[in-house]
Amino acid sequence: MNPEISVLILTAASIGLFHTLFGPDHYLPFIVMSKARNWSMWKTTWVTTLCGLGHVAGSIALGAIGIAFGIGLGKLTFFESVRGNMAAWAFIAFGLLYMVWGIYKARRKHGHTHLFSNVHSHADNEEEKGKVDRKNLTPWVLFVIFVLGPCEPLIPVLMYPAMESSYSGVWLVSLVFGVVTIATMLSVVLISTFGLKAMPFGRMERYTHAIAGGTILLSGCAIVFLGL
Repeated sequence: MNPEISVLILTAASIGLFHTLFGPDHYLPFIVMSKARNWSMWKTTWVTTLCGLGHVAGSIALGAIGIAFGIGLGKLTFFESVRGNMAAWAFIAFGLLYMVWGIYKARRKHGHTHLFSNVHSHADNEEEKGKVDRKNLTPWVLFVIFVLGPCEPLIPVLMYPAMESSYSGVWLVSLVFGVVTIATMLSVVLISTFGLKAMPFGRMERYTHAIAGGTILLSGCAIVFLGL
């Protein structure tokens, strides 16, 4: 392994870690949705992993296409920024809708809505709750948003520089970046979720859906207006 690839591997690991930690949109949605929808730790794990894979794979696929067809870095960077804006506004739209639904659900004493679930009866026992959970579209909405969301530094900072050494180096730095990114997401999500589930919300429990939606909305706003 040549020195350039070794440096890029260390860079990939560092960027994967800090890019994730400093991007709250990488973990806050899973933490708040796990609490609001009462996901098990197993479901929280697979939803986070699935979305992380989609997030990383989208940028890797785009970078691979760019390298294979000799597309200029400037064009790919522009396309990544467009994808990023789309994902951010999708976060905002989803968060806003979910927050409004959460407020409606909290204020309606015995209400029921079909906006985020494909069922037609109220979940009054554990079996019915399981049916609601299985048919819930929320994980797949998050997955689509994360596929849209780019890993901004991956292509210009890691993949294209690695290409100057070898194609195997491209895949190696991409793999390291992806593994560290997903591992960091999982670590933050699972630790935070475990702590949040142990906290008593009392009367605020009925507003967990609204809080979750508001948190996702703010995450999208942070991306658009603060560049996080």
